[in-house]
Amino acid sequence: MRVATKAAGSLVFTCIVLLLASLASSGPASSPSAPLPHSEIGFLSLNAPTGYVGSSSCAGCHPVETKAWTASHHALAMSVATPETVLADFSGHQIEAAGAFGRFFRQDGQFWVETEARDGKRQTFKVSHTFGRAPLQQYLVTFPDGRLQALPWAWDTRPKEQGGQRWFHVYGDQAIPPGDPLHWTGRQQTWNFMCAECHSTALNKNYDAASNSYHTTFSEISIGCESCHGAGASHLTWAEKSPRADDPLKGFSNAAPRRPLADWTPDPATGSPAKGVARPKGDEVELCARCHARRGTISEDWKPGRDLAGTHMSAFLTSGLYEADGQMRDEVFNDQTFKQSRMYAKGVTCGDCHDAHSGKLRAVGSEICSQCHQPERFSIAKHTGHAASPGAPDCIACHMPARTYMIVDRRHDHSFRIPRPDLTVKVGTSNTCNECHKDKSAQWAADAVSNWHGPERKGLQSYAEAFQLARDGNPDARDRLIALAQDLTVPGVARSYAGF
Repeated sequence: MRVATKAAGSLVFTCIVLLLASLASSGPASSPSAPLPHSEIGFLSLNAPTGYVGSSSCAGCHPVETKAWTASHHALAMSVATPETVLADFSGHQIEAAGAFGRFFRQDGQFWVETEARDGKRQTFKVSHTFGRAPLQQYLVTFPDGRLQALPWAWDTRPKEQGGQRWFHVYGDQAIPPGDPLHWTGRQQTWNFMCAECHSTALNKNYDAASNSYHTTFSEISIGCESCHGAGASHLTWAEKSPRADDPLKGFSNAAPRRPLADWTPDPATGSPAKGVARPKGDEVELCARCHARRGTISEDWKPGRDLAGTHMSAFLTSGLYEADGQMRDEVFNDQTFKQSRMYAKGVTCGDCHDAHSGKLRAVGSEICSQCHQPERFSIAKHTGHAASPGAPDCIACHMPARTYMIVDRRHDHSFRIPRPDLTVKVGTSNTCNECHKDKSAQWAADAVSNWHGPERKGLQSYAEAFQLARDGNPDARDRLIALAQDLTVPGVARSYAGF
């Protein structure tokens, strides 16, 4: 379940509700019309749409990919609650936080939570599903009207020495009273409405307005092969033929087009690749963006290879979600930040850094950057301003500032921006220098950067001042925004917001 801060929730969720009025509903929820068949990874649901065959059908020909995927967070995104899938302590532990109460226990082999219901009174609820795996695991309760609701209590799955192995409230000290849309019984915690598309395969919400109920179905309870590759029956038919037909899609009806082969060899003059590569529409980035973007769903008729805009409405770089320079502020899931980056402009895709099946980085830490950038040029004090030593900042620390969401989930900004303490001085945006040097002023940090690299700051992300003028209601913003919207060197995600 992706939960936002209460303030930011009103911004994006207003857009979603306008688009999805036919799907909107309020109140508790639970069980789909047909019982969920099992929690085994990769097996086909009884409610699978025509053409879906389940990830287990792929394993015979793709054992390496299957092994990587089986241990991934994608494969473990959701499960039926069993002793094998539940990671939390349900031995009777109690907790109070943000004015709420939780007690977690087992009875008759099932998992139960005592907490405040929609009317504010304590009630006992059976946990039907696990949701997510690390660094936290949430739990869902199924209600008779087909809604599944995410409980406000989550289990910190990190090791104990890292502060984990504990229950916590996902909103920390922020009280969410009954009746609030963000209360665990409210619409914005309804799995069917808010979360299901990105945690299950071939999902159909099946909201019935007349009865205000859901009959949600899916082909697999979690994220399977067909979430990204589409229905696989025609591919199996193609694979079983001998000889196989000369089909670039290998039997699939749709597929994300492959980017042309890229040469990321560093240029000795700069230490970075000299050229980029054009990306086709609907490529791998759009494939990932379906779930790794802050967006609302317009249509469930998404297919691999389509632009996300055909079925979803991505959020703009609004003040509740992003800082004026485009840095993530609320939980925005990387796509809009990555599309501001020089890497995206050069044709880099998600798979260049992340293995598509395991989800893991292709190298450890900032070593991933050395795939394209010469470490001997960028890890020295002349570039970083810091002598090489244990604990010294690396590429990730400086160019991918992190924020923590849902109390324990630390995520890095994917815009790969140049640190800009000068913008902190001018418009108040965050900068990674002062995240470490909290005892110093932003002007001190700006002067230090200027001493290392000169007074000019170059790069694609140059719209902070115009956006801040607009947010302040300054009429001088108008002409600057028009110029930004027309400047093709500015990332499209920023130009769209300038025009908005």
